Amino acid sequence: MPADDRRFSRREFDREVLQHLDSLYGYALHLSHSAEDAADLVQDTYARAFRSYRQYTLGTNAKAWLFAILRNTFLNQRRSIRRRPPEIHCDWIDELEAGESIEPDRRGPDPYRKFLNDLLREDIARALAELPEDFRSAVVLCDVEGFSYSEIAEILEVPVGTVRSRIHRGRSRLRNMLEEWYSDGRGK
Repeated sequence: MPADDRRFSRREFDREVLQHLDSLYGYALHLSHSAEDAADLVQDTYARAFRSYRQYTLGTNAKAWLFAILRNTFLNQRRSIRRRPPEIHCDWIDELEAGESIEPDRRGPDPYRKFLNDLLREDIARALAELPEDFRSAVVLCDVEGFSYSEIAEILEVPVGTVRSRIHRGRSRLRNMLEEWYSDGRGK
């Protein structure tokens, strides 16, 4: 392949995958529950995608391919963290002993909270967070990100029947949680 063709293919690849940045970030927030971790996760996802761009076929489902990379990266990171002993950072103790006060961060609202408030009411976000991850991922990919069942099956690497079951069971659990919260007066 001539150098010009490869450069053009890379530009075309960039144009095809970069349009999904916001969707990937939203899904990463649902997985990590942290704006900082979500940003890192999206960055890692794009780094892996750009390293493998020659393996991707232009014109296929870039969004599903990127979501699969993001999910696998997240799961690999989680497995890696579980294998490490926990770290405890106590730098703030030295500051307290020195008589310094620690001021809370006053930069504004947490981006994760803002994102959830824009997309979902807070009670639905809480209910989603309480779902087991298998159900939560399937429901978020379907109802928030708009993927088809077959695309979700590809991303989660499970059969379509399993996707249907997880979405149905996840939605049922959400409905039951919300009904219970509202009947107890805990919902907003």
